Amino acid sequence: MSRIILGDYVTAPTRGAIATTPYQALETFELADFLAQWPGLQREALVLLGDDQRIHPSAYIHPSAIVGDDVIIGPDVKVHEFTTVRKGSILCAGAQVGFNCEVTAAVVGEDAVLGHRIGINRTVLGARTHLSASVTVAAINMTTDMRSSDREVIMRTPAGLFRSGTTQFGAVIGDDSQTGNNISIGPGAAIGRRCRITSGVTLAIRTVPDDCTITAPHAAETSIRRRRS
Repeated sequence: MSRIILGDYVTAPTRGAIATTPYQALETFELADFLAQWPGLQREALVLLGDDQRIHPSAYIHPSAIVGDDVIIGPDVKVHEFTTVRKGSILCAGAQVGFNCEVTAAVVGEDAVLGHRIGINRTVLGARTHLSASVTVAAINMTTDMRSSDREVIMRTPAGLFRSGTTQFGAVIGDDSQTGNNISIGPGAAIGRRCRITSGVTLAIRTVPDDCTITAPHAAETSIRRRRS
């Protein structure tokens, strides 16, 4: 069975108090182990930070935004109008979350940008990622009752199948990757560093190497090619 190491895709936080919590070791985790331990890591981080450091005083949160009690927000973060950040999310230093987004159980890396109408769930975004408008990262497989996920998220990798060990996993999107608009990702995607995903792509249950461009010229056809340096 294949393994996915988070450090092959994303960089751990280095700025602010978040970097003193268990998330400083993000790069060392194997993905399935991280997903299994994530709730405990979040609880430990909240205890270490305390109420006075959970939301950095330099962060800007629009009055119409909703932020959960267990959310951690680093320095210089911006959360804009009508956005909801909930359920154990971490917004690392310099991250920007745009208008009318929903962020649930996600790690948003340093200086990452979420544009308008972004929805991500059980997802790890690398540093300086940029998601444009109307990007959705889904975390559960289709089932007869979508209120209760019952199928483990399994992915195809060059080394074979990867078992996430959970029924809820959206994606890992690597450092410096960018998307167009109207894109659906997951459940179960690991996208390498510096990738570009063009508008209209649907991508799930697979890994993508670094430095790829992912396009969908037709609704039923998705292609991946390496970009020249």
